[in-house]
Amino acid sequence: MNFTKLDKYLLSKKGASYDYPFDEKVRVYRVMDKMFALTTEELPLEVNLKCTPVYALELRSIYDSIRAGYHMNKKHWNTITANGDVDDELFFELIDHSYELVVSKLTKKCRDKL
Repeated sequence: MNFTKLDKYLLSKKGASYDYPFDEKVRVYRVMDKMFALTTEELPLEVNLKCTPVYALELRSIYDSIRAGYHMNKKHWNTITANGDVDDELFFELIDHSYELVVSKLTKKCRDKL
């Protein structure tokens, strides 16, 4: 996984956009103003993704490249380091999971806008 591939996939999600609310390095990806991913272009490439609590713990126990979300609610967010033991396919699945979690919590009105 590299930043270009990651960025392209994140922005391919319906209604996805990004901004830099914290500083000029941390790029926050949102759907309807709700965060579903955070990353930087710095190496090693890392991305924070939302996750259900039980699945988050399971992933952390299986993969060395997945740990509790850096500067995030550790119950609901994981940090994944690219080029570790997480292949691109799993990376994309985890992005989908994060996006779908956030969309599922949107109001019906916001979901209808999507």
